[in-house]
Amino acid sequence: MRTVTVGVLGCGTVGQDVLNLIWRREAIFADLGVRIEVAGVLVRDTSRPRACPPGTPLTTDPGFLQECGVVIEAMGGVEHPMSLLRPHLRSGRPVITANKALLAEKWDELRDYALDGKLYYEASVMAGTPVIGPMSTVLRASTFQRLQAVLNGTCLYIVTQMEQGKEYAQALAEAQALGYAEDPPTLDVGGFDTAHKLTVLARFCADGNFPYDRVQVQGIEGLTLADVQAARARGERIKLVAELERVNGEWQARVSPQSLPEDHPLCNAGASRNAMVYEGEECGTLVFAGGGAGGMVTASAMVGDLLDWVIGFPGHVPLH
Repeated sequence: MRTVTVGVLGCGTVGQDVLNLIWRREAIFADLGVRIEVAGVLVRDTSRPRACPPGTPLTTDPGFLQECGVVIEAMGGVEHPMSLLRPHLRSGRPVITANKALLAEKWDELRDYALDGKLYYEASVMAGTPVIGPMSTVLRASTFQRLQAVLNGTCLYIVTQMEQGKEYAQALAEAQALGYAEDPPTLDVGGFDTAHKLTVLARFCADGNFPYDRVQVQGIEGLTLADVQAARARGERIKLVAELERVNGEWQARVSPQSLPEDHPLCNAGASRNAMVYEGEECGTLVFAGGGAGGMVTASAMVGDLLDWVIGFPGHVPLH
């Protein structure tokens, strides 16, 4: 039985569920001849109550990272996690993350590690619904043509509430009260969270160096109840859609509210969930739909990445 030392950055909802799922899957790791030892969990306040497994080593000192075989980043943000992960990556050790903003905005620095198979990030897009794995493996045999996706649960919730007759401001306030939207909510409702995720996807099917600043972004802040009701009267539904396709020989990525027919896959398969429609010349049209947020949903993909690393599968490699 070999021991694998794991460090976790952040212990919010996702971090706690990652720790609990590692604990619950102890037998699966044991079947692979591995015992997971959590060397440390970086937090801002060790006295804050958390639902973690017994004996979880919470600390405000990141020194434990030096002894970790793999680091799981669940803290969010861009600059701070990058500063913590940089020495770990430079030493040749792998990182597991769900941080789409980090991946989108720090790609110049992260790309070589991804190409080396040291970066695992299935949970960064659609959380526990596997889309990056298929796009980085079997779908490469098919010529990519186009994708459309609904990738932000906050916007999905708000527009769904507006379909029930609520004004945008009321629906947004409810989303914030339920913890679905941050304060301020710009990252979600402005379309930037969706743009981060679309950038990550574009690197698997269009261009391995696809830059975040090439995504055209329009959020839902200008959406009115009248817009939503008019779409419903036409037999359509409004969604914040991420879209990638080739226009005049160049890949175009955009995020914008779109009015789609009620029978569109993003309106039925993704009625209350994240969803993606992937079109390839050889594979045809594929629909992925499922949970795109939530602690345990995200943790399932992150612990799945940990299992992949233990088995010896490389991380998610973008197009060269």
